[in-house]
Amino acid sequence: MIVDAFNVKKSYSQLQVLKGVHLKVEPGEIIAIVGPSGAGKSTLLHILGGLDVPQEGSVMLDGQDLYNLSENSRARLRNERIGFVFQFYHLLPELTALENVILPLMIRDDRRSKKELLAKGEGMLQRVGLEKRVQHKPKELSGGEQQRVAIARALINEPKIVFCDEPTGNLDSATGRQIIDLLFQLNREKQQTLILVTHDEEISRLSHRVLHMKDGQLLAK
Repeated sequence: MIVDAFNVKKSYSQLQVLKGVHLKVEPGEIIAIVGPSGAGKSTLLHILGGLDVPQEGSVMLDGQDLYNLSENSRARLRNERIGFVFQFYHLLPELTALENVILPLMIRDDRRSKKELLAKGEGMLQRVGLEKRVQHKPKELSGGEQQRVAIARALINEPKIVFCDEPTGNLDSATGRQIIDLLFQLNREKQQTLILVTHDEEISRLSHRVLHMKDGQLLAK
């Protein structure tokens, strides 16, 4: 079991967003989480990935109790074993595509030389079809290209699990399909677990399981 979440609860002021969520995910699974806006999907994703802290409940991720770790240990685990892909890319505008991609490697305090890090970043950009855009900054890239940079950055540390929050939500349908194809191909090749919050019916159709979030809880669709 790569994810085992039990009785996860989260409130903001008087609003209870998550009301005791349970979720078990096997390695290599692709899970789509669907539901109306404001249902708590993104909150759940952030808690499962260690970006937000639940008020109650537990999250076991790859055999470790995520919220019994210190903040530094949790940050290290995120960097080494988890990848994130967001709807709005979250690229650093002053960095090139290549510099954005290798940032997690640099944060990891990797012992490889700068030349080796750049070579790995270039290889990952080639993998997502951006070998000719290595030195371009985000403002010089299309939305689809920026999302592919974000995917390359999420995968550079070869994480065991990748969380995607509306990865096609800001893209036209043709570009969105390219992103879907890329994510699912990488899952097949690397057996990386994918958990995707989405409104995209194509993602839901192709996923191994679809879970519906309603009233702060997850239900099989």
